[in-house]
Amino acid sequence: MTDSFEGLPLSRSTAVGSIRIHGIEAGVQLLDGGAMFGVVPKPLWERRIPADSRNRIPLALRCLLIEAPEALVLVDTGVGNKSDEKFRDIYGISNSGDPTRLEDGIRHAGFEPVDVDIVLNTHLHFDHAGGNTFLDEDGELHVSFPGARHVVQKGELDFARSRNERIRASYIPDNFEPVTHSGLWDLVEGAAEITKGVSVVPTPGHTPFHQSVMIESDGDVACYLADVCPTSAHLPLPWIMGYDLEPLVTLESKRGLWQRARAEDWLLIFEHDPRTPWGRLDPAETAPKLVAG
Repeated sequence: MTDSFEGLPLSRSTAVGSIRIHGIEAGVQLLDGGAMFGVVPKPLWERRIPADSRNRIPLALRCLLIEAPEALVLVDTGVGNKSDEKFRDIYGISNSGDPTRLEDGIRHAGFEPVDVDIVLNTHLHFDHAGGNTFLDEDGELHVSFPGARHVVQKGELDFARSRNERIRASYIPDNFEPVTHSGLWDLVEGAAEITKGVSVVPTPGHTPFHQSVMIESDGDVACYLADVCPTSAHLPLPWIMGYDLEPLVTLESKRGLWQRARAEDWLLIFEHDPRTPWGRLDPAETAPKLVAG
């Protein structure tokens, strides 16, 4: 298929206090709109993100590069380059680059992939951990960031290995087991500081051990939501993906996040929104809504 990045730049940047962050546009995927919005009727969700002739909606693969005081942190790694043409067509994947658009985006932000100190996975689905590894020109599999410490919830890695019929299409061992074989996992359990200014908080529901990433500096706070709220269209509490394994748990994860985000004026970062990389909740609105502009 022809690469189409929906006009997205390779990267765009902002600041959280004194910490510089870069949204790395690692490509685009197309997923079924009904699956992305669960029980929400199509006449409602298609006003937010229109579908193509196959009922698929465009979704960014927005990773996050964080210039933390003591480490360069990459949050999620996109899809990678290991999937075959059939897989890429089903999921509408466009991410070509050197070796993928993720690495091109890191360079666009002013760094080289070798500069990454920590790879932080929110969870291990193929569109969040696929770039943990790559195939070289000879078809050999390698860890993409061999000099980096790799962080994920211990429960998430165990769950990814369970291989039950409901989840196995989303968890591809080549995305995470080479990291294991290389001895690069640094597993955490629950809320944890990863490096100065960067921490993780459990936000279960999409998967039982899904985590979101907090960036804090000089009184400013940002939260990389990942799949607890993949796009700004998913801000309403009941707008939950059909992919979520425990949707009522997602509901409560979102409720707690929005209460804190509104009270503390968080910057919310969306991994999959095709147009909006980040924004803040309007404190004047009862329902979660981004501040205009």
